[in-house]
Amino acid sequence: MDKRQLGNAALKVAPLCLGGNVFGWTADEAMSHRLLDAFVDAGFNFIDTANMYSAWAPGHTGGESERVIGTWLKRRKRRDDVIIGTKVGKPMADGLKGLAKDYVLRAVEDSLARLQTDYIDLYWAHEDDLTQPVEAPLETFGALIKAGKVRAIGASNFGAARLDAALAAGGRNGLPRYEALQPEYNLVARKEFESELQPVCRKHGIGVVPYFALASGFLTGKYRSEKDLAKSVRGEDIAGYLDARGLGILAALDAVAARHGATPAQVAIAWLMARTTAPIASATSPAQLADILKSAELRLDAADLAALDTASA
Repeated sequence: MDKRQLGNAALKVAPLCLGGNVFGWTADEAMSHRLLDAFVDAGFNFIDTANMYSAWAPGHTGGESERVIGTWLKRRKRRDDVIIGTKVGKPMADGLKGLAKDYVLRAVEDSLARLQTDYIDLYWAHEDDLTQPVEAPLETFGALIKAGKVRAIGASNFGAARLDAALAAGGRNGLPRYEALQPEYNLVARKEFESELQPVCRKHGIGVVPYFALASGFLTGKYRSEKDLAKSVRGEDIAGYLDARGLGILAALDAVAARHGATPAQVAIAWLMARTTAPIASATSPAQLADILKSAELRLDAADLAALDTASA
């Protein structure tokens, strides 16, 4: 399978990243292990999680997803076959958050223990910490890289100005550089990334690993009216997409999918693959996973891309 490099990092990833936000939440451990098996067996290698997944769920504290991945790694012994990205910075259930040095050094040890591994391939700042100068987290991450606990770093949910400043600082005075950005980006949510963040990523030559590739499931096409919102625990996140523009995007997805014998989800992810390094998508069943994996085989032509661009402009 074609592998893509993340910035200047020595990390090459398949063009689709498996989202681990559902592991230990809407996919229990047994199902999560089945999904991970199928994903890697199909030739993919990039797995995304975070220390705070799934602190939002009742009774959860954070770390549930990392623990599930950790038990899979221990049982399958496939650590060398995967690129694992996890994150630090967003609030855990106990309120701990941010990128202060003492907290990050403690949080990385907790993540390593839950993942049952000696190193993290890609350690993301889950969100910017505006209480610190942009260089401060880089110094902490640099120490982790020197210690062999982290291979490369990335930034998620950064504003364009601070991202640009952090990337300008990276590589100077022995500081590491963020080699990828993880922004919200999909056919519904285009404006912020394309107008502000994409120029910064291109200027510095870093990878882009967008989350919400399917807009919380809206771009699968299963939500087409308000009565459909009850189909999922994420339905409430989708209500705002049910306007003329959103329905127009679904119509364009339907048309392109029909031409290729594909599904709307496959088309939506293939559109992102043509624009970014490796979009993130999650699945809670083998059928859902099989559907999204086929997006890597789909080749959209110029007419397809233009139709999708116009509908989602």
